[in-house]
Amino acid sequence: MRIWLITLIMATIPVVAFSADAPRKNVLLLVADDLGMQVGCYGDKGIKTPNIDALAKSGTLFSHGFASVSSCSCSRASILTGMPTHACGQYGLAHATHNQHTFRNVQSLPKLLNGSGYRSAVIAKLHVQPKEVYPWTEEIPGGGGRNVVAIAAAARKFILDGGDKPFFLLVGFTDPHRAANGFSNDKSFPNVPVVKYDPKEVTVPYHLSDKPDVREDLADFYQSISRLDHGVGLMMQVLQETKNADNTLVIFLSDNGMPFPGAKTTLYDSGVHLPLIVKSPGQKNQGVQCDAMASWTDVAPTILDWSGAKQPKPMLGRSLLPVLDGEKTTGWDIVYGSHQFHEITMYYPMRMVRTRTHKYLLNIAHSLPYPNAADLYDSPTWQGILKRNDAMLGLRSRQAFEHRPKEELYDLRTDPNEIKNVVAETTSAAVLKDLRAKLRNWQERTNDPWLIKYVHE
Repeated sequence: MRIWLITLIMATIPVVAFSADAPRKNVLLLVADDLGMQVGCYGDKGIKTPNIDALAKSGTLFSHGFASVSSCSCSRASILTGMPTHACGQYGLAHATHNQHTFRNVQSLPKLLNGSGYRSAVIAKLHVQPKEVYPWTEEIPGGGGRNVVAIAAAARKFILDGGDKPFFLLVGFTDPHRAANGFSNDKSFPNVPVVKYDPKEVTVPYHLSDKPDVREDLADFYQSISRLDHGVGLMMQVLQETKNADNTLVIFLSDNGMPFPGAKTTLYDSGVHLPLIVKSPGQKNQGVQCDAMASWTDVAPTILDWSGAKQPKPMLGRSLLPVLDGEKTTGWDIVYGSHQFHEITMYYPMRMVRTRTHKYLLNIAHSLPYPNAADLYDSPTWQGILKRNDAMLGLRSRQAFEHRPKEELYDLRTDPNEIKNVVAETTSAAVLKDLRAKLRNWQERTNDPWLIKYVHE
């Protein structure tokens, strides 16, 4: 009933009207697939990402960028609609075996910008449905998403074919997502440099154990990241070669955390605290590190603001353009997150509110064991855990990871890795009450269908 009501309400929202004299400016949205904080400009000293680092030096690096969900289709839908996954209807993965769809009356970026005279295209990975909600002018294969030379060639053709008409181009890289075997590093990609890594030199994050199989898995992952980085560099060259570098808003981010246990599909920071770099031709300062807590639901409002379009009411985020020039911000101190599914068999609804000092998690289906995504389960890292029957996942116990309480509260000032749950501590009572209220209010504002479970349990 609630889903039907949301759809009915959405149907009453008028198509956004655009001013005839709105400025026509290009947008390039670069989405990495399963990239965590394994980037040089974000402090990983073992990775080589010169092109992403150069983009950060020419624009604004957000030190506190957060996906609103750590799952591929759900996150991409949030990026393109400016709505959390539970509100836009993209509850889980969109491909054929799972077949989960965004509500058909939701207004997405390609639909809104197409109506304002833009040419819109997605190259390589999109992973949201249905087409009527995401009506791209063109959908371009792009060599499967890992052949970054093919992606750049397709982008160049798309841009040049449009003449002076403004474009909105989404490049959905497949790197560094896992493949059926590793990270597709066994395949040949002509003219794409191969950057290999010594397993001894990689950085093992806190949520993984320092084991040989983990390090080898990470080294393979790093190689895929370097291929992604080369693709980012090629896309920036395309803008230069087509004379669009000075009129194109560039946004680089990842859809969700790294494809390792304890990150992807979780609402811990390892799953949702991710790279976000924005380069706007109109910004005064370059190389800025902005401390604003930015959500992926802010991406669509930012792009609409840049294009001169109006923001529809269901987009609760706000434009990042006003904060690009400043390192310190006020009023950007809280983000929210939600999760329902990854694969259709991975039902584990969660809600999150995070401030600069604390994170509160509500595990709605806490009576169920936490499920691993298929690619994580099949990974050498998880198979090694099973083979050894490890009791720990890095700093977190395997028991705590797989069996979670209804509520989790972490004091990020003393516990940035979110290991010690302080829900039961009397010193946390005031913070817990405040964050519970904030989360409840957000669920109500976003018409959360899972709110009834929260109320009656």
